[in-house]
Amino acid sequence: MMGSGFRAQGSEKQKRDDREIACGVCPEPRAPSPEPGLLYIVATPIGNLEDITYRAVRILKEVDLIAAEDTRHSRKLLTHFGISKPLTSYYDHNQQLKGQQILTALANGRNVALISDAGTPGISDPGYQLVREAVASGITVVPIPGPSAVVTALSAAGLPTDSFTFIGFLPNKPGKRQERIASLQHEARVLVFYEAPQRLAATLVDLSTILGARPAVVARELTKMHEEFVRNSLPELAEYYRDAVVKGEVVILVGPAVETIALATDAEIVICLRRYIEAAGLSVKDAVQQVADETGQSRRLVYALALEMKTTE
Repeated sequence: MMGSGFRAQGSEKQKRDDREIACGVCPEPRAPSPEPGLLYIVATPIGNLEDITYRAVRILKEVDLIAAEDTRHSRKLLTHFGISKPLTSYYDHNQQLKGQQILTALANGRNVALISDAGTPGISDPGYQLVREAVASGITVVPIPGPSAVVTALSAAGLPTDSFTFIGFLPNKPGKRQERIASLQHEARVLVFYEAPQRLAATLVDLSTILGARPAVVARELTKMHEEFVRNSLPELAEYYRDAVVKGEVVILVGPAVETIALATDAEIVICLRRYIEAAGLSVKDAVQQVADETGQSRRLVYALALEMKTTE
């Protein structure tokens, strides 16, 4: 019997030891880490609210957190569509701090939507940095396509769209801006720029001076009530906007460079004129000036060939 009692006491001691271990003498087994959330890149309207997609609205209603360039601006959009979700700001000057907070939320299993003030995030804004960091952390990034000012402007500009180069915003300082434009003067694709309204006139002067009389388009207030497309040569556009009061966001599109003809023959000059007039849409006056500049031939000779070309058509 004594043996039995001893064994019973030993069993109770073992139970107490087991409880001590469970209470922290040894660490508890860790709970499994949550599956990371998804980062959605959600395009929002650039003007007309009807341009948002059904999918974008659904995702914004389902995510746990929305990261916005300007929360005040985005709250108006979300309220319009009856979306009530936590908002956090994410823009150039806080992207390092907020980016880490967003990544932590994603790592903890929360789904996050990134939106910009208008259009597709990551295009000329710091959104690409968050995407890069999310990918590096093993987080799945899901694009929700929709409006983009670049594609919207290209679709209605009337310039060749088989190939184009998106430059984004040019430098603010005149010297740096002119240097950047000069580096593009031999680019054989359509050039697409974003520009602030207060800098439009100065930028058009620089483009005209450096790139010459190329066909160009200024697209303003896209999809909004006062949407405007102005199509002309760069010199004409520079003159048109010289003293204009411009409002709204602006996209500038510039036609491609035409290969310079060295010691051009009359036939080569006519070919070049046709490219500018028929394919690029320049006026005869602007085409003559451009071809004269590129070939080194006199403007009078080029103009005579242009008239002859017209009379034989």
